[in-house]
Amino acid sequence: MSHRKFEAPRHGSKGFLPKCRSKRHKGKPKAFPKDDPSKPVHLTAFMGYKAGMTHIVREVDRPGSKVNKKEIVEGCTIIETPPMVAIGVVGYIETPRGLRALKTVWAEHIGEEAKRRFYKNWSQSKKKAFTKSCTKWADDLGKKEIEKELSQMKKYCTTIRIVVHTQMKILRRRQKKAHIMEVQLNGGSVADKVDFARNHFEKEVPVGAVFAQDEMIDIIGVTKGHGFKGVTSRWHTKKLPRKTHKGLRKVACIGAWHPSRIQFTVPRAGQKGYHHRTEVNKKIYRMGAGYAMKDGKLVKNSAATEYDLADKSINPMGGFPHYGEVKQDFILLKGCCIGPKKRVLTLRKSLFIHTKKRALEKINLKFIDTSSKFGHGRFQTPQDKAAFMGPLKKDRKE
Repeated sequence: MSHRKFEAPRHGSKGFLPKCRSKRHKGKPKAFPKDDPSKPVHLTAFMGYKAGMTHIVREVDRPGSKVNKKEIVEGCTIIETPPMVAIGVVGYIETPRGLRALKTVWAEHIGEEAKRRFYKNWSQSKKKAFTKSCTKWADDLGKKEIEKELSQMKKYCTTIRIVVHTQMKILRRRQKKAHIMEVQLNGGSVADKVDFARNHFEKEVPVGAVFAQDEMIDIIGVTKGHGFKGVTSRWHTKKLPRKTHKGLRKVACIGAWHPSRIQFTVPRAGQKGYHHRTEVNKKIYRMGAGYAMKDGKLVKNSAATEYDLADKSINPMGGFPHYGEVKQDFILLKGCCIGPKKRVLTLRKSLFIHTKKRALEKINLKFIDTSSKFGHGRFQTPQDKAAFMGPLKKDRKE
């Protein structure tokens, strides 16, 4: 059975057309998990920043498999997830044309980093955002109006989403403008959800309140951009023979004489990368805590396992290339993920209930690599290096 479609199938998927630059820089969840009122109220998504990759060693717990009870090495991604701050709540009602926002209630105090998101040029602006809405909280008349809006939400709305923003101040990146997002609240009744949102105004929501160890999550984001590329790189078409006239990284025939137009299915040069994508089923290998003060000491043992002799932080020697140091909470995901370093990623709870053994496997890490990611790293910690190298000339006291 031989046919051209088996001998030379088309290059590249048509499912991702059009391959154009994403309209948005931050990943947008197009769907949230199905609501289950029997569970307690919880958030369904979170935002984090991609820091870089490392590898881990773990023992596999997969009865019946060849690698069961054997050690394997796997690549992992570190995503820094500082706590987010809740600043508002939106109630939606169902209409024949889909959801419609009924009411939005904002918190009294909204941080400067969140307000920056509403301006193109913050330094030259008058910074008037939310100056009127925050006066509602000051007098009794305004408070009554807020209570009225919240009670209307409880009465009419079917979906409640909480407005949260990331904390740029504690992340210490160049950007000062926070990323703002609506996250759906699931679990409990509508009244419970509104009360949950109201009680969390101006408070921090840690990543541990949304996700758990060994959970499967989805990653939504915008991929790494590669600019304008030809067909060989963009569609992975075959290169033509060496002697081809006018170049060989081309498509030889871009269509028949008739119809005298180019079909959309023919690979052409154009934008590659910076596309909006959703990647499902990423397993959380570790929920790591950031640096914290304990008994007057800075605790940094976020990458230590029970097999490690010394405490070590997740940061490799010299920090993550193109990122720096991860000092806040982070999550360690199996495999690679969308986007370049520093890219904001939306982490969402999985849309369905996992039953596969692979998804439910308990992960016990034996070792997390923290050698330098800039060259051939030899040492796990500065102490290892000092012990091996001995006193160095640069450390000599004059």
